[in-house]
Amino acid sequence: MLRADSGFCREELMAWCEANNVHYLFGLARNQRLAKIIDAQMQQARGLHQSTGKAARVFTEFSYQTLDSWSRSRRVVAKAEYLDKGENPRFVVTSLTPKQWAAQDLYEKFYCARGEMENRIKEQMCLFADRLSTDEMKGNQLRLYFSALAYTLMEALRRLGLKGTAWAEAQVDTVRLKLLKIGAIVQVSVRRIVLQFSSAYPWKDIFAQAFQALRC
Repeated sequence: MLRADSGFCREELMAWCEANNVHYLFGLARNQRLAKIIDAQMQQARGLHQSTGKAARVFTEFSYQTLDSWSRSRRVVAKAEYLDKGENPRFVVTSLTPKQWAAQDLYEKFYCARGEMENRIKEQMCLFADRLSTDEMKGNQLRLYFSALAYTLMEALRRLGLKGTAWAEAQVDTVRLKLLKIGAIVQVSVRRIVLQFSSAYPWKDIFAQAFQALRC
């Protein structure tokens, strides 16, 4: 199953998927033909917005083929959305059937989950996954391994140490800056290492809770 944005919506890729029994769900860039097809649904969404004052969505689906780039008709699901700022139509094209995924669930529960995946990738970028500047592939790969390991540890810290706190779903860069990247006095003796933190540290209660949760 391939799920991606409209940059991957190409005839070559969709045809390959269809020939190799691979399902796909791709964003589809809007155009005047698509906008005209969902005009009735957009007017319905506009009416709902005017009556409730809230964002309104109306979903529909239809068979669609481009004028010259697609080799066949394909299932397109459309979201006719009206916001305070105006119309916000969105389209996706898929090989999945209505029996497998209804239109609204396909878009809201399956396609939009792609954004959550991208958020996790962006989080890893905050852990220096973008510093791939060595002149050898192996060096860059090793840096990416370190970043992936750091993200795995940070996710475990959130899941186990910060469970039930205000930072249970915080971005990893927030956790890193507020919980880990803090000043302390380090005293080393023969038998122990003592860390002294400032009593003015504003998140000491969360730090203490995470420390207790992770103690072996």
